[in-house]
Amino acid sequence: MTDIQTALRGISGILVTPFDSDDRPDPARLSPIIDRAVQAGVHALTVNGNTGEFYALSAEEALTMARSVPELVAGRAPVIAGVGRSLGEALALARASAAAGASALMIHQPPDPFVSPRGLVDYVARIVGAGDGLPVVLYLRNDAIGTETIARLCAIEGVLGVKWATPNPMNLVRAIAAAPEGVTWVAGLAEVWAPPLYAVGARGFTSGLINVWPERSMAIHAALDRGDYGEANRLIAEVRVFEDIRAEEQNGANVSGVKWALAASGQDCGPARPPAAWPLTADQQRRLGGFLQANGLAAGE
Repeated sequence: MTDIQTALRGISGILVTPFDSDDRPDPARLSPIIDRAVQAGVHALTVNGNTGEFYALSAEEALTMARSVPELVAGRAPVIAGVGRSLGEALALARASAAAGASALMIHQPPDPFVSPRGLVDYVARIVGAGDGLPVVLYLRNDAIGTETIARLCAIEGVLGVKWATPNPMNLVRAIAAAPEGVTWVAGLAEVWAPPLYAVGARGFTSGLINVWPERSMAIHAALDRGDYGEANRLIAEVRVFEDIRAEEQNGANVSGVKWALAASGQDCGPARPPAAWPLTADQQRRLGGFLQANGLAAGE
């Protein structure tokens, strides 16, 4: 658990899910992306995260990715496996991820419209129990469940981290104060939000950029780790166009931006599935292409 907590204070790289020409998951296409991320020093790699189109995958496809990614990583970095959706699917994914060699589980916050606070606590506890002792990271995208519930979730034995993916730093302050000590709070909104969330107690951040430019993510982390917010913000400003495009269309271009950039840099992982925005608009392609060329990331550069 100590190793995972150390990794969480670094970069949690969220891998895309590659698709072949028949729209089937093709994990082997991740191999060069994983190799580059590991070589750059990315601290942990996540399969079946939202940048991995978790909710666009069938249960069997998610199982395929959970079984394949630890093999591709081959022990070079901790693998965090996303689990969630119906309780049955989440339990099956937890068991399969543990059997495949994942280092930790990341429990997605259920999108069910009828989630009760106490039901959510039971949901998480049951998944933790199916994980064969793997440590657990909570993926929190909606803090409307309240500080008390967040604290109860963090008190479940085996929960050691929270990926805070809401743009509410003051709620994060309250959650940190209410939760048990020893929980690692990760900035879960990628590089752009890392500095303000670091300022109130988060450490480490999630990243989709690592699929395309892991070296820049590592440089941002190094600046934040030494408390150099000026340098971190300068480095982030230079990737702002990439992150701004991902945030467009109500975040519907989030995965699309990453996958288009991968294809344009010579690592085609297929399209993003509906309901994501695909293909990118001509204007989005122009701006993203300019970003890749300016930073030597385009194919042939």
